Amino acid sequence: MNSKYLVLYSDIVAKIEEGIFRTNSKLPSESSFMEEYRISRDTVRKSLHLLEQNGYIHKIKGKGSFVLDFSKFNFPVAGLISYKEMVEKLHLHSKTIIHMMELEKPDSDMVKLLDLTEAEKVWKVFRVRQINGKKIILDKDYFSNKFVTNLTKEICEDSIYRYIEGELGLKIGFSNKEITVEPCSEEDKQLLDIEDYDMVAVVKSTVHLMDGSLFQYSESRHRPDKFKFTDFARRTW
Repeated sequence: MNSKYLVLYSDIVAKIEEGIFRTNSKLPSESSFMEEYRISRDTVRKSLHLLEQNGYIHKIKGKGSFVLDFSKFNFPVAGLISYKEMVEKLHLHSKTIIHMMELEKPDSDMVKLLDLTEAEKVWKVFRVRQINGKKIILDKDYFSNKFVTNLTKEICEDSIYRYIEGELGLKIGFSNKEITVEPCSEEDKQLLDIEDYDMVAVVKSTVHLMDGSLFQYSESRHRPDKFKFTDFARRTW
């Protein structure tokens, strides 16, 4: 296994995160990396390709590779990806803090949102996401107990979606999302490192299984300076 490209990749990531390679600056040439690391051009290009995939750089044909603003983490809007999958893809230093995990009777709003009967219960899971030492996301999730029969602290700290698909054998299908900007709540101020910001970006989602069953309502509250939400669209003719 050729791991030389990972060594170069990791070194460049470290220099970007430490500010040695600054936002919008041009990276050294492929030839300079080849000489410094004593590696082939193909190995350098493999490293640069991975950097571009993970949002660290943008390559412009004929001009070189330029450092992107990675202080904003890239969350896809259209995709249905778990937080665990996202941080693994972006190689982020992340910690999940369980603030609340309870099985309870839903209130009238949640009965409507999850299309429940009043006799059914929901798992209420609030998790704080800490990235690079800063608490910047509050995820508030509600799961129908009809589908998600059991949860533990270990599952919630790791990946609930991984448990649902891997252990329960359910297939997650699609979601509907709404994105708003809202004033910080007292809860946001208490649980997040909100600093001087008075607004948060909020993504509200209802998530369905492949058979159409509605099993989750989610509200993800983000400190606004650290996140951008992206989508890909193609004009059809």
